[in-house]
Amino acid sequence: MATKHSLKSLFHRSSESDHNPLNMSDEQILEQIYSTHVHSHTKFDVDSLFILVENTLRRSTLIVENVVQGSKLSLEQLEDKIPQANFNSPLCTLKQISSEMSCKPAGEEIAHKTTMTILVKLANYEWDAKAVLTLAAFAMEYGEFWLLAQHQPTDPIAKSVAFLKRVPELTRPAALQKHRQAIIELNNLVKTTLLVIELIFELEKLTTFDTKDVPALLPAIEQIPVDVYWAIITIVAIETQIDYLTTETGNKQDLSHYGQKINIILSKLRKQIMLCRQQIEEAEYHHRLRKFFQTPTEIMEVFKFLVFSKDAPHQLFDGATKTTVEITELKKKNVYLLISTLEITDEEISVLRPVYEYIKSNDQYKIVWIPIVEEWSEKLHKRFEVLKSKMPWYVVQHFGVIAGYKYIKEEWHFKKKPMVVVLNPQGKVQHANAFHLIHVYGMKAFPFTIADQERIDREIHWIGSVVGDSHPHISTWVVVWLLSKMQIRDQKYILIYGGSDKEWIQQFTKYATTFANDGALKEANIQIELFCVEKEDKNFLRRFWSGIESLFVTKAHNTVDAVTQEVQRMLSYKNETGWAVLCKGSSVVMSGHGSTVLKTVSEFDKWKEAMLKKGFEPTFKEHHERIVRTTHRCVHLEIPNIAGKMPETIKCPECGRTMEIFISYKCCHTDSTSISIH
Repeated sequence: MATKHSLKSLFHRSSESDHNPLNMSDEQILEQIYSTHVHSHTKFDVDSLFILVENTLRRSTLIVENVVQGSKLSLEQLEDKIPQANFNSPLCTLKQISSEMSCKPAGEEIAHKTTMTILVKLANYEWDAKAVLTLAAFAMEYGEFWLLAQHQPTDPIAKSVAFLKRVPELTRPAALQKHRQAIIELNNLVKTTLLVIELIFELEKLTTFDTKDVPALLPAIEQIPVDVYWAIITIVAIETQIDYLTTETGNKQDLSHYGQKINIILSKLRKQIMLCRQQIEEAEYHHRLRKFFQTPTEIMEVFKFLVFSKDAPHQLFDGATKTTVEITELKKKNVYLLISTLEITDEEISVLRPVYEYIKSNDQYKIVWIPIVEEWSEKLHKRFEVLKSKMPWYVVQHFGVIAGYKYIKEEWHFKKKPMVVVLNPQGKVQHANAFHLIHVYGMKAFPFTIADQERIDREIHWIGSVVGDSHPHISTWVVVWLLSKMQIRDQKYILIYGGSDKEWIQQFTKYATTFANDGALKEANIQIELFCVEKEDKNFLRRFWSGIESLFVTKAHNTVDAVTQEVQRMLSYKNETGWAVLCKGSSVVMSGHGSTVLKTVSEFDKWKEAMLKKGFEPTFKEHHERIVRTTHRCVHLEIPNIAGKMPETIKCPECGRTMEIFISYKCCHTDSTSISIH
């Protein structure tokens, strides 16, 4: 608690250094004023007190303008606010503060000392209350002074009291002429200080909001004590100037520095409150939007609230008819929201073409592209028009920030890469991002709900979805495998391989060819086809790894099973020197790193005999696993910065331990920068 002893000690420390507040930093001021504050939360009706202070000072400053500047503004035009009927003024506290401010010599150090004394007296009050109480003490004196000035010509008592208060010393025509500029400066500073305290008061009321929702609140709240200090010391300086003007003894108090400081604070507070109000509005919108998605609501209403700002026209562009349509077209429909930046590629657009072709004759399903652009430019407008022309579905033509952009980014984890949010006619999310599901499985996963994904996830033939649809040879081999299965004669396998090291590929091709042509395999009716992805064109290679990444995303939050492990393992091979996958039709038998699979096929003579007894698949896997156990290799799993929520932890596909997380950045000198998590 701040005591007389602590105050004396505080002032003793002050005398040891320069305590001119105009030379002190905010940190130095904060350090001193915090020592005067006690967190006791003394309660009183500060709202009613501020109403009375505001009423008093608005009328007083208007009287000054009429008397000094010759304004003809009527006091009758002002509407006073009404305080609580049971409000009791803290009169003794106000008189004590007024006494501290009265008849003090001019000077910044003295004003600082007086301010510190007032803060000690108000130690148990909140910071906004300290400012309002000090302003109230000043308002009693200032209001009385100009009330007497107004009534002294007609009221004998007012005239006598005015003489005691030395009011005529300042209101006589000669005095007004002499001190006119000083009075105007002082009166303007009173009005500005009132505004500052009003904003501090308003800011304090905003502290009921969570700073997570309103991050601008935190720095503003932290600055309140310093702002209160400057409001109080400015009031002290004004009081000193009034004493000088009415007595003309001592030195004149220079108010210009306080005026500059208080105007800077006023400007800053206005900006902070404006930003806080904006963030509060966004938070309330966010909350309402979340309720929309949690409560059954007509899809059209959900879409309108998600996409359009208040004054924007609620229209869509129909890519099929090249006309503008109303959003009522979405009423009672299942809607696929394609959300992306203008960096979406033709290949990514083509992912949804089969869906559009399938649903265009079914009026129950609609696709809508929502382009995400934070700031539009002429160049981006042109890019938008190009992309729009390539889309046969609906397009949002809203050249502003999408109303629900923050929600899309935070709740649906949009990260600039395309995503497809599936909504039912009641506006309920059926899949938060079905883009990867569509990419990998196409119409086999229609209508792309979570239930469809779970159904697909139970299938083990994942390699066919990634490679089979992209390459005619593999599709043919899968068909041949199915026929051979029906005839129960030959066992047909596909050995798919690739890697970043050309030398490894050459070496593996050599050993794998010898292995596939070995007489022992032919004798066992085992046929192995070789397929090197690196020998295909770059588009195929890109689609291959893009398919693996999409498959990974669809399985990222699943319970880790054999298929999920295989997909993770495959993704970990993306940038390795070599890798290989052994498939039986569209089923994966095993996959492995280039070093271990190369050794497995090159050592066929070592496990050939065992194969003839146990069979090809179990022997191949046993020998490979034996090599893996004697080979130490770190597994690196690079996850692209794609839309959707990624799991917080991932188990290693090799050993099952939780993998360490590293973040890396990559630039390919194009318009997009990628982030990978290892």
